Amino acid sequence: MYENNLKNIEQAQNGNEQAMEQLIKDNNGLIWNIVKRFSNRGFEMEDLYQIGCIGFIKAIKRFDTNFEVQVSTYAVPYILGEIKRFIRDDGAIKVSRSTKELAGKILELQKEYTNKKGKDITINEISEILKVPKEEIAFALDSIKPIASIYEESNNTNDDDRRIIDKIAQDKDETSTLVNNLTIKQLINDLEVREKEIILLRYFKNQTQSEVAKVLGITQVQVSRIEKKILNNMKLKLIS
Repeated sequence: MYENNLKNIEQAQNGNEQAMEQLIKDNNGLIWNIVKRFSNRGFEMEDLYQIGCIGFIKAIKRFDTNFEVQVSTYAVPYILGEIKRFIRDDGAIKVSRSTKELAGKILELQKEYTNKKGKDITINEISEILKVPKEEIAFALDSIKPIASIYEESNNTNDDDRRIIDKIAQDKDETSTLVNNLTIKQLINDLEVREKEIILLRYFKNQTQSEVAKVLGITQVQVSRIEKKILNNMKLKLIS
């Protein structure tokens, strides 16, 4: 697919609109797959699709044909970034004031909880304290996160994320895996130090719970409990 697109990419970069339209058509499934992640948030899907296309066009214009990467992979952060900028900053429709206020309350609560107890507060606990559904908590937190990049450095030495994706995501097609891979990396970066270490040891270094327990100086039961909590929280964030 990569080699077959080179001619169209070069023509599109030189202003050939027909070539650009063909590239958009070829990657239509990728764009829609990303757009659907923003469903049920008060936005017209067709509007977000058009914004996603703008992101894709930017990716094509900046794509170096010497890259040993498929254009679809390169385009993901551009599409995501353009949609998120539209929603959060540049779009006519912005994150509501109530969502921003909720995010502020959550951040203050997180800071206070960490200072008092020395650990992170869970989404369930936040939901109970603020009397707000977990889905709204997850969305509010997501609305203030920086845009993720697929090219951010990872703390692991294994690029194969399929095992943890299989634990969390249901989609099995290549496009969904690509988008999920980007999301998973951001979720891992958001974990606290010990949680991140457990995930990296379990799913990127393929260690057993007993082996992880020895490394961290805790019991296997504790590793199991922490791992289950991490995956449940990641699932909630992934589907929100």
